[in-house]
Amino acid sequence: MNSTPALLNRILIGILGAMLLAVGLLLILLATVPAVATWWHSWSGSAWNGIRQAFDSTRFPGRPESWLWILVAFALLVLIGLMVAWIAQQGKGRSNLLVSEYDPGTVPGDVRIGGGVAEQALKQALAGRADLAGATVTTYDVQGSPALKVRLQPRQGVAPHLLAAEVVSLVDALDAVVGKRTPVLIHIGAGARTRFSRAERVR
Repeated sequence: MNSTPALLNRILIGILGAMLLAVGLLLILLATVPAVATWWHSWSGSAWNGIRQAFDSTRFPGRPESWLWILVAFALLVLIGLMVAWIAQQGKGRSNLLVSEYDPGTVPGDVRIGGGVAEQALKQALAGRADLAGATVTTYDVQGSPALKVRLQPRQGVAPHLLAAEVVSLVDALDAVVGKRTPVLIHIGAGARTRFSRAERVR
């Protein structure tokens, strides 16, 4: 339900995994195949000489420093900026607002109900149940509208459809109190303390 770039994350993880796999294979070949080790020494020596020549040919006039270092520093700054932007995108979509309506009553104004109200109410209603190993409630902003995600970990032997129906009744009661119907995703999954097949239900 959040706006984490899952596709981008998978692509980056795939690229990183391919790079690590290539490095691992190269290290194995260098340690076990003499011909590869000979090729590596020859290639790395010529590559290092090419890098040194590139830096020597790009020195500032009358100075030993190369302007390529400026490009390297700029590239590193761009890479750091992209990494910070990528990290900032992780886990986005959380919301602290459940209801925001305009009330044209005697004193006109906005009526706002925080997401913590629904989260704490449902958590309190689900707390202490013998058929649950864990329960979390989170408010998300989905395309500009608030929504709830109820994540449940039932104990072994608990029927997930019955548990979902009970949670739906709790959410209906919450909607009656709040005065607005809120979309809810009920996620029933297995954890370390449960042996249950994953199930989801959208209300």
